[in-house]
This record gives sequence, structure tokens and C-alpha cells, in this order.
Amino acid sequence: RSHSRAVIELRREARMLSNESLRPPMFSRSNSQASVDSTSMEDFWCEVESIKENSEQGQEEQTLLEVKPADEGELEAEWLQDVGLSTLISGAEEEDGQALLSTLTRTQAAAVQRRYNTYTQTMRKKNKHTVRDVRDIFGVNDSSVSGKYLSPLFPANSCLDCGLDKDSPSVTEELSYEVSFSESITVVPKNRERHNNQRFKKDDSALPKFIVRKSQFGLTEVGDLSLEDMKKIRNLSLIELTAFYDALGIELKRNRTERIKGRENGLFGVPLAILLENDQKKVPGIKVPLIFQKLLLKLEETGLETEGILRVPGSASRVKNLRQEIEIKFNEDTFDWDQVRNNDAAGLLKMFIRELPSPLFTVEYLPAFITLVKLQLQALHLLIMLLPDANRDTAKAFLQFLKKIVANEGKNKMNLWNVSMIVAPNVFIYKGKHANQEEMQAAATTAHIVRLLIKYQDILWTVIPIFVFLGFRAEYSSHTETRKHAAISAWNTQLTMVKLISTHIPEGVIRVYAPLHSKVSMAIQLNSQTKARDILARFHCENSHASSKNTEVQIQRLYEIGGNIGLHCLDPDAYMLDVYRANPQAEWVIKPKSS
Repeated sequence: RSHSRAVIELRREARMLSNESLRPPMFSRSNSQASVDSTSMEDFWCEVESIKENSEQGQEEQTLLEVKPADEGELEAEWLQDVGLSTLISGAEEEDGQALLSTLTRTQAAAVQRRYNTYTQTMRKKNKHTVRDVRDIFGVNDSSVSGKYLSPLFPANSCLDCGLDKDSPSVTEELSYEVSFSESITVVPKNRERHNNQRFKKDDSALPKFIVRKSQFGLTEVGDLSLEDMKKIRNLSLIELTAFYDALGIELKRNRTERIKGRENGLFGVPLAILLENDQKKVPGIKVPLIFQKLLLKLEETGLETEGILRVPGSASRVKNLRQEIEIKFNEDTFDWDQVRNNDAAGLLKMFIRELPSPLFTVEYLPAFITLVKLQLQALHLLIMLLPDANRDTAKAFLQFLKKIVANEGKNKMNLWNVSMIVAPNVFIYKGKHANQEEMQAAATTAHIVRLLIKYQDILWTVIPIFVFLGFRAEYSSHTETRKHAAISAWNTQLTMVKLISTHIPEGVIRVYAPLHSKVSMAIQLNSQTKARDILARFHCENSHASSKNTEVQIQRLYEIGGNIGLHCLDPDAYMLDVYRANPQAEWVIKPKSS
């Protein structure tokens, strides 16, 4: 049978890769390829085989709708729209686009110019509508950006080649986000080719340890900003990522958005956005689908110590029947989870991820993830910032679970590399005509990327690079008052009543509002050592003699609202005088931290 022949061929390919350390196959290898030093990839290919077998046993498949290939001009037009510069295409003189352009660094502006040049040249060749000249927008001669990419440069002192084969032992490195990644690239490598066909080290100790240096503004977690603010962070992150790849001399490849016809109801094969929309009717504010949370909870309660969890497959027929039963009974809360064996639960979890209409790490920048074999942790960080909120929140929950599996390695025999090999083919899915070839080419690379995602998730998911944050503030500055009042009214109308008693506040003094406390307002003189935690402690002390039923069991945080930001939950270690000087028009509010 064709299936048997495919399995035999896949096994043959796996043995070839396993026994010969991923020796280059017959087809051409791309520059993003890498191999593993004397490490068997057997677990990876066994998982691929298991996925294919399950998909051929009657599992429902999504319909991939054909998309007409885009030319270079269309791709650049989509890029300009994605970074919030659609006005360059339409020709409209809108405030938002001009504000964004005014905040860009030299390398970021060059990246925008380069893509706008490509777009305009393509449109002229097609005899389309008149487009604006690049000199009218940037005030420079377009010859300065005539090349498609800048010279290939690498940073003098940054975390290149995480986990790649090198002689030096793992060391602790400090990460600083005070300077743009693309601006910090200053040294031309002596031998560019050495970054091609790198080999990974299986040993987890080969991965460097990182310490994140806090700036005077503290650290900003993804959940510390409003959804509207995160959209602007996403725009700036894409510009910076593009400039970063340009400076490295690497093409930032991007797939055109695939149109996949997923299910509109049910649990498996349903877009994350639809699942969340339905779940939020039951649990307002929920960020991760309930069915995914339940699968993780089941495994955390009973499966973390199961030997070979994730690797040892459950019964294909049982998993299929359980899936059908869950689809019927889950929303009525009548499904019996006690009947589910741990390996079957793991199979359901992986099936849920695989059958998402769009991959967890979205299709558009999948090629960019693959080229990360020779890039820094910074590039991976920016790619995470590009994910839709639902994808990023769900991925975070999944990686936290995987970290717990690795923590129980002594009992479940699943170390970081083992887990990464099993997860990679489920997360980085290829649905094109040449899927097998693409899987072969990217096998070790995708496993290594998953390893980085698990290892450094605390950095990747909880820190927004400070240079992106500061650029974001500058963009906001052009429409301060509108943003401030919209953000304030969005969460608590009580604040408006409290503000009526306010008077003019001198320089260096902020008035902090706490509508849920007995003492609802306080003027605080700032000095160079005042931190956000000091203000919280001051309010706690002032209110210690009076009970506040609304705040006793909730964590209180200081928020910066309006001015050149929407809404920002401050790090307790943020120096308030610096934050105040960066945003003197803000309001300062103490309230429970949003979930």
C-alpha cells in the first residue's frame, strides 16, 4: 500500500539522518540548515510517522484554500500594512503613519525605505496608480537604499549561536534592551560561511545562561499593556525584526497568509479566536481556550511523572474515540476525565495543537523561525512579539507545561532535548506539496527552536525590549490627551469623581489615585530613589487601619495611564522619577492587576 511504502521510506530517511548525523540528503540544503552532533533524531521521525498514521485513520482534515502567489510588490505592500504604514500606499497624510515614521532609528527607517522602494518600482512596472516618491517621505535620495539588503554584519558582543557546536563552555551573559538590536550590529564577521550548516549540541548545558538587566523603567511583561498598546508594539517589533535581519544580511522570508477553512464550532480544528470568543461568554477575560487548559491540567495532575510522556503514543483508536466523546460532552461538563490515560491525554493535547487551522507559531513568519538557527535570542524574542494575542497566550501556557515535564526528567526520562524533538513536528507543521522534504530540511532546526522556547520562555514571554517600548511612547506622544481620557474611562469611572478634588500638582510630585482604597488620593513627592513599590507600600500603610474588602485578597499594582501610553502596569522596581519624566502627562492609579 502507498501508506506502507511511505512509512518504509520515512524510516529509511530517519536511519540515514540518525546514523550519519543528519548528512545532507540528496536534495539541496538551505542556508538555514543545521545538524546534531552524533545525536539520533529517531524520536523526531517516530513522532512524524505517528502523526501521519493518525491523520490517515480518518481524522478530519482542514481544507487549504488555494492562494494566488504574490509578487514582490504585493508582499511589500502587505508588510507596510502590517507595520501600520498603509498610508504610504494609499497616499493619505494620516497622523498615525507620520508619528510612527518619526520614531524610527536609522536602520529601521532604512528597512522601511527599502520595502517602499520595492513596492513603488513594482507598481510602476505594472503601470498602476501614481505612487509617492521615497524622497517625498523620507527626505533622502533613494540611492542610499538601492541595495536589497545591508552588508552582513554581526554584533560584537551578543548571544550568537545559542547551543551551537563551539568549544567554549556555557557562560552567563547579560541581556540589555536599551539599544536597538539592529543599531548595535557593528562588526563584519571574518568568515560569513561559518554560520552555515552549524551543528547543534544535544547537551542542554551548552545553552548559555542569561540575566536580564533591568533599566530604570523596570521590566514590562506582555500582559502589562492594553491590547491596543500591544498592537503598536507588534508594529514596531516587525519593523525592528526586519531591520535586524537586513543588517545581518539575511532575507526575512515570509509566507503569504494561508486561507484555511477550519471548523466554526466544536473544539478540535477550530481557530483559537473562535474558541476564546465562545469561552469568554462563560469565563470573561479568559486568554487560553478551556479545552486546552483542561488537557494541560489533566497531564499536570497525573502525567508529569509518567515515563516517556509525550514520546510514548497512546492508543490511536482510543484517542479517536475520546476526541469524539469530548466534542459532545465537554461543554456540558459531563465528560469523565478519570477514564483518560496519561499517554492518551498527551495524544489529545498534541492533536489539538496540530489541528489548529493556523499553526500556533503562525504561518506568515514560519520561515523566519527556521532561519533562527544562526541568529540571536533577540530575533526569537521579536518573533514572539509578532504573534496574535491568542497564539502567544496559548503558546505560553503550553511551554510552561513543557517546562514542568522537563523538571520531572528524573522520573519521566524526558529531558529538554527529548521533549523538543517530540514537540517540534507538532508545532512546526508543513501542509504543502513538498511537506516531507521541508520536514527533512528543518528537522534539527525546529527541534532546537522548541528547545530555546522552553529554556528561555521567562525572557521571551515576559520582557518587551526597552527600545521598542520607548519608540512606542514616542509614537503615542502626538495624540496624548485623546489616548489618556480613552484609557482612563475604559476601566473605572470612579477615577473621574476622585479627580474633581485635585489641584495643580508641582513639578516632581504625582497624585496617585486608589478608588478602591479608603484613602482614594495622595500627592507623593518623587526623588531619584522612589520606586513603584514604595508608593504601593505608602498606600498600604495609610490604609492599614481601615479594612478594604475589595483589596484584601487582590494584588495591587501601580498603573500609568494616558499621556504617551494607553495603560501600563508598572514593574514594582521601576524608578518613578524616570517614568514620570518619560510621561509627565500620565495619570497614576492603584488597582488590582488584571489577569
